[in-house]
Amino acid sequence: MLKIKSADSCKYDILSLGEIMLRFDPGAGRIHTARQFNVWEGGGEYNVARGLRRCFGLRAGAITALADNPVGRLVEDFMLQGGVDVSLIKWVPYDGVGRQVRNGLNFTERGYGIRGAVGCSDRGNTAVSQLKAGDIDFDMIFGKLGSRWFHTGGIFAALSDTTPGVVIEALKAAKKYGTVTS
Repeated sequence: MLKIKSADSCKYDILSLGEIMLRFDPGAGRIHTARQFNVWEGGGEYNVARGLRRCFGLRAGAITALADNPVGRLVEDFMLQGGVDVSLIKWVPYDGVGRQVRNGLNFTERGYGIRGAVGCSDRGNTAVSQLKAGDIDFDMIFGKLGSRWFHTGGIFAALSDTTPGVVIEALKAAKKYGTVTS
């Protein structure tokens, strides 16, 4: 039986840890021939928190890192539109070119009939992939602010050599403060 903390003891019902990217959808077209895209935010771990916020009205937040440039601020705006708390974003200074840090992009075609969906991610050197253990104060997040549930995933953990350490650190802190994890 799960022991879930009371809502009044926590700032959040759900927190996610992972990369939040701009998602580009060419509609009925193909990525390689598109001349326009619909754009919104997305990311496996984040989608869980956003979905719980929009479908069930839960208090959701996202732990992530973004390059502090117009693309990162667009991602932030999408998160705000989805009702997800953005106060736990780690903003990383942008060098003006993207040599040191970038924001992730994801291009996704819809599948039709027997042809499956096609995706093409562009996420090298993203701000969140450069996180390492000690960059986020998980004791403050889970101990002081509190969350009833914490969700992260293998996609985030596989982004770099340092992100598995961030996942382990976050999961240990969440467990220490009695937060359910997935």
